[in-house]
Amino acid sequence: MSGKRNFSLWNIWVASTLLKVLLYPAYHSTDFDVHRNWLAITNKLPLKEWYLENTSQWTLDYPPFFAYFEWLLSQFVPASVADDGCLDIVDVGNYGWPTVVFQRSTVILSEIVLFLALQKYINISAGKEKARSFVVASSIALSPGLLIVDHIHFQYNGMMFGILIFSLLAAKQKKYLQCGALFSVLLCFKHIFLYIAPAYFVFLLRVYCLDIHETSFKTPRSLLKSVRWSNLFKLGFTVITVFVIAFAPFAYYGVIPNLISRLFPFSRGLTHAYWAPNIWALYSFLDRVLVQLYLHVPGISSIISRYIGPESLVSRLKNSTASTKGLVGDVEFFIVPTITPKMSFILTLFYQILAVLPLLLFPTFKKFLGSITLCAFASFLFGWHVHEKAIMLVIIPFSFIAVSDRRLLYPFHTLVNAGYVSLFPLLFKSPEWLVKVLYTLVWCIIYFLSFNEVSKLSKSLSRRVFYMDRTNLIYILGLIPLTLTIGVLDVLSENFELLKRLEFLRLMMYSVYCALGIIGSWNGLSWIYFLDDTLNGDSSEVA
Repeated sequence: MSGKRNFSLWNIWVASTLLKVLLYPAYHSTDFDVHRNWLAITNKLPLKEWYLENTSQWTLDYPPFFAYFEWLLSQFVPASVADDGCLDIVDVGNYGWPTVVFQRSTVILSEIVLFLALQKYINISAGKEKARSFVVASSIALSPGLLIVDHIHFQYNGMMFGILIFSLLAAKQKKYLQCGALFSVLLCFKHIFLYIAPAYFVFLLRVYCLDIHETSFKTPRSLLKSVRWSNLFKLGFTVITVFVIAFAPFAYYGVIPNLISRLFPFSRGLTHAYWAPNIWALYSFLDRVLVQLYLHVPGISSIISRYIGPESLVSRLKNSTASTKGLVGDVEFFIVPTITPKMSFILTLFYQILAVLPLLLFPTFKKFLGSITLCAFASFLFGWHVHEKAIMLVIIPFSFIAVSDRRLLYPFHTLVNAGYVSLFPLLFKSPEWLVKVLYTLVWCIIYFLSFNEVSKLSKSLSRRVFYMDRTNLIYILGLIPLTLTIGVLDVLSENFELLKRLEFLRLMMYSVYCALGIIGSWNGLSWIYFLDDTLNGDSSEVA
């Protein structure tokens, strides 16, 4: 019977496309004007000026392949759309419906890359795995995160994740040169995927460039003999070639320093204007709580004053207007120690090193996916100026391993629920509230049941800690009153000035509660990844 089942994503693509077309008139963020401005820059200016132009604050700050992609799109702008202001280099875009239709259509068309990658993932699966693959693939194709971020808020993440999945499938099929080439292309499209580069580096080095045996570490000579030098040179040549194609034109014109400064703007603060739900959200929240205790609880204030001069703290509080400065600037902490970029980098690197070390011993595809997920977790939780949208980089790879063991579903369900709810503040207008809440709720119910149905039963179910399962469920259910409460407060704030001034408090509620769930998910996956053999795979998987 299973052979007669239809595992095509065609119907899902058609249905989801119709929904996305209906969302054309919906709210779009400033990211829409960002990409409109990039269309204009790449269309109207010579290549050597792309990373120099700064008429608008939305300067081009993605790697070269994405700039070439914008240039390609600009070649298909109809005259009516160009006349609408789509290709004008101005401080703030002045455009209408034709530009909206054109740009939203490009997102849908570019997302075909994602559907092709997911369909390939289904097609290369066999037997019972095909049903599991279909559930995973359809969950990504219908992801609330992609709907919110790409098709309402406005970005091109679907295409990026399509390239990522093609790269992962190349690794699964042991086409390692193709895997490295595709990931290099992806980095040259969007550098946020550097989050997971350590896992790729260690995996490809271990499975393609090293032939390690028990005797490999006896002497330096035996270690050198374990290196597959021809493979190492082929992989290195492939990766370097991709980067040369991307960056060589800008090196020729001498604008690489400007390009690099655009890609890595460390002048931005630790957290964004809306705290991404990570460690720093909780850290910032702790500082705000201590400030309130200092101001209103005499006993606490006297203790804090022993370590921080009361006069300096009071003056800093008076001069401060916000806890973050949005696009640029440093976060100001009043009581807890200030976090520097170096501290953030060291913490991120430490947890990423931990995530990739097991790959040296068990270089299997499942372990690779687990390492990618934990590297993304580390970057999201401890990284500098992380955007809430980056949670998608954790959810997508986790989706592929969640069905491999029933115990993985508990951290996975917590992650997707907290992660998708954390994206709700991106759509802050009333007309979109019902769309984001109902769509996410229906998705969570369908795929909660579907993942549970197709996931493999653990060989060690007796070792499950049942109270943790219940804790996850209680936490997930807690997202419902959180969302409803904030929704009501948003509506009431239109009529009450006090609630309008407390807008950041509502954002903080999302950040803190979702951060607790995402950190809990990270801990759950880490426990299984490091202390269990679930993701080690069979010996036949080791390359």
